[in-house]
Amino acid sequence: MQNVGIIGNGPTELIPDLDNYKDKMDIWIGADRGAITIIDNDLPLNYALGDFDSISNEEKSLIQQQAHFFEEFPIEKDHTDLEIAIFKAYELNPVSIYLFGVTGGRLDHSLINIQLLYAIIKNNIQGTIVDKYNQLTLTLPGTHTVVRSEEYPNISFIAYTPDVYGLTLEGFYYPLEHETVSWGSTLCISNKLLSNNGTFSYQEGILLLVKSRDAISDAIPK
Repeated sequence: MQNVGIIGNGPTELIPDLDNYKDKMDIWIGADRGAITIIDNDLPLNYALGDFDSISNEEKSLIQQQAHFFEEFPIEKDHTDLEIAIFKAYELNPVSIYLFGVTGGRLDHSLINIQLLYAIIKNNIQGTIVDKYNQLTLTLPGTHTVVRSEEYPNISFIAYTPDVYGLTLEGFYYPLEHETVSWGSTLCISNKLLSNNGTFSYQEGILLLVKSRDAISDAIPK
């Protein structure tokens, strides 16, 4: 029942405080420059994978010294460094995979990284993308519990298939009952929980759960 944390090559300023995840992760995998981020945060670098085309020779030497397992791939390949890291995570039979450093920067990379959540969940593994302002989880039909998070208080539901049928929200400020949500609908954007937890359920489709906080909150004096 392992939890695997993978850190990619996204902007480090969007990576959340990894101290909050030290006790949650059993294995850490660095994809390309993500290995340096793991080292910089004093986390165990269990695996370092990728073409390492975004780091210096000195940084590569440091990664090779710190990594329990190191494998370098050619720059010209069929899979991104992040997907290679996910393939390695599959071999470890985890219950969940957390992806950090996979948003921001190039939009094509961010979009395909979100789609990688589909590949993860099709392998019967819970996948979650986490950055400083967002937490994304792809879900399949059924009943799901959402727990209140002070860090990510806003909750949105986005259709990941053309239609999501029978969506019911309970324990939310804006409840729903057996609604159909389609691509392009903003019906389920910016909701909040009324208490410590709530539930959502639906019969058909795929739904992306997004917990978030406003970036402007960082600029407000405490």
